[in-house]
Amino acid sequence: MNQLKPWRSVARTHAGKVRTRNEDAFLDCPQLGLWVVADGMGGHQCGDIASQLIVTHLADLPQAGSFDERMIAMRQCLHWLNRRMSQELTINPEHKDKIMGSTVVALLIEGKRGACVWAGDSRCYLLRDHHLHQLTRDHSLFEQLINEQKMSPEKARLQPNSQSLTRAIGASDQLQLEIVELEVQPDDVFLLCSDGFYEGLNNEVLLRTLGLESMHTLFTDVLGGTARDNLTAIVISQ
Repeated sequence: MNQLKPWRSVARTHAGKVRTRNEDAFLDCPQLGLWVVADGMGGHQCGDIASQLIVTHLADLPQAGSFDERMIAMRQCLHWLNRRMSQELTINPEHKDKIMGSTVVALLIEGKRGACVWAGDSRCYLLRDHHLHQLTRDHSLFEQLINEQKMSPEKARLQPNSQSLTRAIGASDQLQLEIVELEVQPDDVFLLCSDGFYEGLNNEVLLRTLGLESMHTLFTDVLGGTARDNLTAIVISQ
């Protein structure tokens, strides 16, 4: 029977080539089996605070307990942060530059159990048996137009505000998290990343190069393009 070895990971973030401030944040804790990427809502003055709040509070969660108990604690933490950002720290609509909000994608692994939790358009990919799987689906108007209105990607991209998020921490009073659970395999490779990272790459590049040693190459590829947004990535493997 295959035994799972300890998980290893490498993480990196960069402001990109246009923005002066990096509103992304990440948590890289292989010893806890926990990894997180948060992307502060672009253009808002508090985006960097929101993303840092998420990774800080998730890092402080109790390590003891079962996998299910840790998942419950993670969800409760994110719901609490959503209430705090949307009700306590958000200024009225006339001051939209003060809105606090962030996407989040978190991966928890314990033994052979794994779960991905997210809200927004930061992603989790899984490379398994030479196939690349996108475990998350973007919570954006673009995806909604394709899935619900049956628009083609080309037509959906032309719609006003098509890149707007439909879910994020702090975006509304009621937070809807999405969760995917899976059985982890010994040779699995995971990638958590913000949209600024994956928009600068294509799946063929990820399929061909994704691994613990590929981070420098992948960032070089993204930064060789326009890199208009902050970019963050964590690669997780054994």
